[in-house]
Amino acid sequence: MGCGFTEGYVCVPDGHNKASEFLQKLWSDSLYVQDLYFATATFSSEGRSYFPNHSNHYLVGSFSDRDHVMDDITKYASEYVSLVFPMKDSLFERSSMAKLNFVSINFIKQSYSKEDIRDLEDVFLRRRERIRIASLAGMRVIPEESLKFAFPYSNNLIILELESEKSHQSDQKYCERTRNEVIKKGINIDNLVSLSILSKLK
Repeated sequence: MGCGFTEGYVCVPDGHNKASEFLQKLWSDSLYVQDLYFATATFSSEGRSYFPNHSNHYLVGSFSDRDHVMDDITKYASEYVSLVFPMKDSLFERSSMAKLNFVSINFIKQSYSKEDIRDLEDVFLRRRERIRIASLAGMRVIPEESLKFAFPYSNNLIILELESEKSHQSDQKYCERTRNEVIKKGINIDNLVSLSILSKLK
């Protein structure tokens, strides 16, 4: 992740089933999925209430062609709840070849202004010790009818990529401290799901 042209991220449940095995091979050979990982997912309490059928493990990929990825999921893994996160505006980014260790997906419970964006950029710049990408994003769920209640903040997401050699618990606490700094700016931010990267597949 974070390398080349990235339009967004995709999370497909990995239950060692034929669908996830097929997609892993397909995306490993594709030009439109840049990086592919195996990750453990930790949903927040609010996240679990909206996604009761969530998985504990996911294939996580960065992609440059959202439509192609969504078509793949619809064709080969539509019976599972997959999450697609199209990126919108970058808040902070620095080039790095270091190991991706943790991805934190958060949401804001309010509309945000240009001043809020500047405050977010300021916080992420000061927290750049581990953050290599911070981006505004949206969310699509496939299949959409799998959710009893639509997630109301799907257009107000913030995705953080962390690189470190620390434990996943350490990175999670780092994200909590970062959210607390955002909250001090008057921006109501909460965690949706955290992805602990276990291995790089591509």
